Amino acid sequence: MLERNKPLAIYMEGAVLGYGGKMGIGVLRYSPNPIVAVIDSETAGQDAGEALGVPRKCPIVKTVDEARALGAEVLILGIAPQGGLIPAEWYPVLDHSVELGFSLVNGLHDLLGPRYPNLPAGQTVWDIRIEPKDIGPGKGLAMGVDAKRVLLYGTDMAVGKMTAGLEIHRVAKERGIKSEFVATGQIGITITGAGVPLDAIRVDFASGSIEGEVLRCGKAGAELIIVEGQGALIHPGSTANLPLMRGSCPSHMILCHRAGQTTLKMLDHITIPPLKDYVKLYEDLATACGTFPRPKTVAVALNTANLTAEEAETATKSIEDELGIPCADPIRNGPDKLVDALVNA
Repeated sequence: MLERNKPLAIYMEGAVLGYGGKMGIGVLRYSPNPIVAVIDSETAGQDAGEALGVPRKCPIVKTVDEARALGAEVLILGIAPQGGLIPAEWYPVLDHSVELGFSLVNGLHDLLGPRYPNLPAGQTVWDIRIEPKDIGPGKGLAMGVDAKRVLLYGTDMAVGKMTAGLEIHRVAKERGIKSEFVATGQIGITITGAGVPLDAIRVDFASGSIEGEVLRCGKAGAELIIVEGQGALIHPGSTANLPLMRGSCPSHMILCHRAGQTTLKMLDHITIPPLKDYVKLYEDLATACGTFPRPKTVAVALNTANLTAEEAETATKSIEDELGIPCADPIRNGPDKLVDALVNA
């Protein structure tokens, strides 16, 4: 776990201008911890908030030594390389960071705890992708939870499922709705301090781990349970969607899509189908011929980060006309339209 008063540094070497920095961006945008530096030699001297489009001021420095001198106590690995493994060239940096007294937060598949088994008191390693204890197979019990159970699903990896979920959760709470957010990936778990690292859980227990979180939220009196989505049904590298559906038994869903994207970003030989067909696919699979409740896709969270304001408005209107449901970019426009869709569903 991450103590909320600990000052953070985010390691993003080569990822501020490149690809794979979604962990760092998510932490920079949402973490309640103080963040004293982002580490990236390519953009050192700039402000991380400006460079990454996040409303939070934070200097970018070249080295972990500079971050430590600014008061950072915890180093977060802010890059998610393809495959989720730690590149060999990072280990000298990590070894030096531990020597400097940093604690580490690691959301990748390679565990760091065994590498640093004898840390002094107060210095820790949090390996997030470890299967929790006391989980078992799913039993379909989430159907009985008296709350709106909302699953975020997407047309690709990294299209904004976590971001949309956290924004909806934030505004719902501001409106006085008893909302709970179920984090299912390393970024959401780092930010909220709870959840299940779904891609580190044995497949037999995957749906059960989600079910357990939904049941916990229900017992806590939640009116709205927002389940962070992972991957996409059409992505060959993604196996998370069926456990998410069966574990949460969603009553409602929100589609997450990047405006104008027609193929998978990293596998451009795979085409994204028409959105109307994609919505029907998810709803049909979720209900399984009526065995489970049929969830309704009530809105679309549209990622318009690469569009102008005018282009974003046109794209949003086009999807609303196509699907007949509300559409909004929760960052550019705010999530109110998405929250309204859930409240009125």
